[in-house]
Amino acid sequence: MTDNHSKEVRSRNMSHIRSTNTKPEEMVRKYLFSKGMRYRKNVRSLPGCPDIVLKKYKAVIFVNGCFWHHHNCERFVWPKSNKEYWKSKILKNEQRDQVNKVLLTEQGWRVFTIWECQLKKTVADENLYMLYQKIIDQERNTGEND
Repeated sequence: MTDNHSKEVRSRNMSHIRSTNTKPEEMVRKYLFSKGMRYRKNVRSLPGCPDIVLKKYKAVIFVNGCFWHHHNCERFVWPKSNKEYWKSKILKNEQRDQVNKVLLTEQGWRVFTIWECQLKKTVADENLYMLYQKIIDQERNTGEND
């Protein structure tokens, strides 16, 4: 199947996709801030440049887009055009995410991931509350908590 857009239109569309300060990231940050949590954004000195770093809780949060990070949900669909390019790109993103989580855990950080689909209006409040509870639970073992 071919792309519905010309190369120029597709290029313009893709150039407008932001990698930081996305709406899902802003939603998570506003929620945490409302709970009194203070954080740093996109700390480049840490592996993977986490979207949110909560130094007080030794926790980092990645706010992942379901497509870009290959989440197993209804929002992820393999593209029908340029298949090899997208498969390679998305699999590299997945591998990089895993390496970064291991490196962060080895440095003593607790790694949390919240997915774009978990921030839909119908489920966002519940998922944000669960994330908040996991962060403040200091007795929790270190490691990834999805």
